Amino acid sequence: QVQLAESGGGLVQPGGSLRLSCAASGFSSNYYVRGWFRQAPGKEREGVSCISRSTGNTYYADSVKGRFTISRDKNTVYLQMNGLKPEDTAVYYCATRHGTSCALDSMNYSYWGQGTQVTVSS
Repeated sequence: QVQLAESGGGLVQPGGSLRLSCAASGFSSNYYVRGWFRQAPGKEREGVSCISRSTGNTYYADSVKGRFTISRDKNTVYLQMNGLKPEDTAVYYCATRHGTSCALDSMNYSYWGQGTQVTVSS
């Protein structure tokens, strides 16, 4: 059974940093893509970033490009978030799917974590 567990969320002031972690278990394939998505109150879920396990390719939404960095270490994927803004406030979800192409099409992600709250406020 595939399980994803996010951690690292919290309250941070504008301009601050957080690092989210997504630990995976039960996923045996080396051909997978891990993505980060977020959903703010009253808004649709949006893709933030993804990384391909086999190619190492990464992708970022325009709203976070230059501020967020995705990385991987064994079965854990990280999202380093710098220069946080109030509009980054959301529940952040980790998700994974089989494949090699990194894309933020949430409907194609099969496994999801429970989410971790990120609040950016002074």
